[in-house]
Amino acid sequence: MAAAWGRRGGLALLRGALGAAQGRACSTGATVRAPTAVAQELQSSGRARFLLEHAAPFSAFLTDSFGRQHNYLRISLTEKCNLRCQYCMPEEGVQLTPKSELLTAQEIITLARLFVKEGVEKIRLTGGEPLIRPDVVDIVGQLYKLEGLKTIAVTTNGINLARLLPRLKEAGLTAINISLDTLVPAKFEFIVRRKGFHKVMEGIHKATELGYRPVKVNCVVMRGFNEDELLNFVDFTKDLPLDVRFIEYMPFDGNKWNFKKMVSYKEMLDTIKQRWPELEKLPCEASSTAKSYKVPHFQGQISFITSMSEHFCGSCNRLRITADGNLKVCLFGSAEVSLRDHLRSGASEEELVQVIGAAVSRKKKQHAGMFNIAQMKNRPMILIGGFLVSKTYPHVIFSSFPEPALMSFPLCQDDLQNPLYSKQWGHAYSHWLTLRASLSKQRGTALCLEASPPVGQVSVDCQSKEASPGSEFSNGDSGSCTKVPHASNNLTHIDEEGRATMVDVGGKPDSRRNAVAVAVVRLGEKAFGMVRQNEMKKGDVLAVAQIAGIQGAKLTSQLIPLCHNIPLSHVEVSLSLDEARCAVMIRCSCQTWGKTGVEMEALTAASLAALTVYDMCKAVTHDIVIEEVKLLSKTGGQRGDFSR
Repeated sequence: MAAAWGRRGGLALLRGALGAAQGRACSTGATVRAPTAVAQELQSSGRARFLLEHAAPFSAFLTDSFGRQHNYLRISLTEKCNLRCQYCMPEEGVQLTPKSELLTAQEIITLARLFVKEGVEKIRLTGGEPLIRPDVVDIVGQLYKLEGLKTIAVTTNGINLARLLPRLKEAGLTAINISLDTLVPAKFEFIVRRKGFHKVMEGIHKATELGYRPVKVNCVVMRGFNEDELLNFVDFTKDLPLDVRFIEYMPFDGNKWNFKKMVSYKEMLDTIKQRWPELEKLPCEASSTAKSYKVPHFQGQISFITSMSEHFCGSCNRLRITADGNLKVCLFGSAEVSLRDHLRSGASEEELVQVIGAAVSRKKKQHAGMFNIAQMKNRPMILIGGFLVSKTYPHVIFSSFPEPALMSFPLCQDDLQNPLYSKQWGHAYSHWLTLRASLSKQRGTALCLEASPPVGQVSVDCQSKEASPGSEFSNGDSGSCTKVPHASNNLTHIDEEGRATMVDVGGKPDSRRNAVAVAVVRLGEKAFGMVRQNEMKKGDVLAVAQIAGIQGAKLTSQLIPLCHNIPLSHVEVSLSLDEARCAVMIRCSCQTWGKTGVEMEALTAASLAALTVYDMCKAVTHDIVIEEVKLLSKTGGQRGDFSR
């Protein structure tokens, strides 16, 4: 067996080079050809051909009962992390394994050497956060010495990457994945409960400067959280050699997974193709977990990891070793085998291989044998080492703002360096999410002001995206009516049988759409004075309400059941004080280029901003009146313009 190991390990690189030169078919039928000088030299070498003809077959111990050959090993170096991500760690936290029970560097190398001898060609180092382990550079250097290992990769949160990458590259690191779920600094700070967005961006740029091609960026897409950033992430690949990998949200212990939070690959792809219809599909390898695409002329590309909607279990070639030395043959499985215990009890290499082979042979056909994976038991993601996944948002304590501030929320990459993004915006976003969660509990399946506890007096004067032609909208203050041009006598959001239905806008031409909505919040003299002096304990009322309004506009399709998900090009929310009325005046404008209007986005922004003002002032008084929520104007679309 030792002789077979030697031939197998020494020939792994040779087979890979020749396979690349000859071309390998991918699952779509395309062929990947990557001839290199090394492969051409090997092909012409008589000794190389002799060795190939007499090479040992791929390890039977790493081949499961379905014929899948496992040549990719993921090793978790630590359970610890320098961030406190809400999407990775359960609300109750995790109990860390005592240091004495974690794998030492030597044990990691011993196990890695064993797997490489059996045919593993790629090792990925994960965590926790692998780059906080003090000996990570030395571990990479030791792995680099293993004959037959072709790829040494790391998955990191990027915080320490820029500082360590030059040494890691010199030690032999060949590939990098960086986890980043948002391009909005304030949202980043809220998620990870730490600063560091700009360190991650610095790490990404450092990786490209040092020649890593591509630099993979892992983004877990979650409905109601970051699916509105899909286009921004694609645009991120325009001038950088990145592979942004959109990952379907997956279930793990503590993350309260459900299908409503998952955005499928097809839905993401449709959204992106609306903006870039020329998107091209790229060829792939048979064992690839990613479906890759590229916008022509962009330096980078995008990929989709379809773990939930179109699983890739049939071509799975991955095994995992946790930080405490347990072998997991499936990411979704709870079954584990302790290699650490066998190693420390003095097991021989042959005995270890037998243990590994037995575990691999028990691997199920898909998803650890679970067809209802939402109900399965598994480790929290932080204790496995892999893709980051989301959590529901816990209650957040909001701290006060030092200064009042007004600004527009960034909707493009250029805005992300805005110096106004300071700590207060992270607190503002936290408070908005807390408010949103509270509203969700009150509204059931849709926001209904009448069903909620009374908020002073609420007067809503609005129209749907497709106004009911021929209808009139009354102004509650004056009693006057405004005629909507080009109206009809039919409601557009119900079918012939009277059931609610979404309007099909597929046949409409694109055009520039604008809408402006307003709202008034009467506070009373005491609360108004405290808002004016910025004395509310919860913080700067105007700044927080502005953030809430902007987020409300972006999330309209999640709050209003029959609204389309519109890529907004600009949202502006401004708040001013009317001393004569002791009121906050709210004005919201939205813009897009598309097939349907943005009236509902503007109205939702005004409503959420008004509700946020109420929420932040209700401790002082409940005698608050929200009124005059109405559309001021809208332009664009077949039904013509509207102006109140």
